[in-house]
Amino acid sequence: MRSTKLGGHLFQLTRFGAINAYLVREADGFTLIDTTLGGAADGLIAAAAAAGGEIKRIALTHGHGDHVGSLDALKARLGSTVQISMGELDARILAGETVVEGKLPGSWPNVKTVPDTRLVGGERIGSLEVVATPGHSPGHVAFRDIRDGAVIAGDVFTSFGGVAVSNHFHFRFPFAAMATWDGGKDLESARVVRALNPSLLVVGHGPATPLPAAAMDAAITRAQR
Repeated sequence: MRSTKLGGHLFQLTRFGAINAYLVREADGFTLIDTTLGGAADGLIAAAAAAGGEIKRIALTHGHGDHVGSLDALKARLGSTVQISMGELDARILAGETVVEGKLPGSWPNVKTVPDTRLVGGERIGSLEVVATPGHSPGHVAFRDIRDGAVIAGDVFTSFGGVAVSNHFHFRFPFAAMATWDGGKDLESARVVRALNPSLLVVGHGPATPLPAAAMDAAITRAQR
């Protein structure tokens, strides 16, 4: 697992060159955003230790297997004190409920961990503001750091070969489009993220994009075609 420091508060953790999780520094330790695929628990805990803290909270952008795959193992390792947050609809899907019509695309693994908090948007997790961004999945959320304006956008965008909205196939990383539930809602969520005017855009798949406004505008224009 590769750890990249992206400023005073944020570390990007990358597995297999393509799947990102994030550590957000708070006064008491770290909030971990997403958990990548299964088998990452030890590496994520070690990355937090190397960055100088412990994982105190886990917040999930959505319920796909490449984002929640190590959640159960982390919960077992970290114990009952770690607080878990996930978008309400995705938490319900992982609990076995039917919340939308039709077959959901993407990987929805069997997850035993029950979130402590189901997110709908507008909540605060430490320094992170929760932003509802449905479309890639029904309960997808993004997180904005109120301290510096960085946005962790999950799979609303990808950034391999440039920033792209995940509602359409992008030849450098087509998998996000294949897993997107509702392309129209996803595009609207891309506009919501753009309206936040991020100082830094980080995503589930691809490198960080500093000062991303122009790149996001171009991506949204392409996605509208």
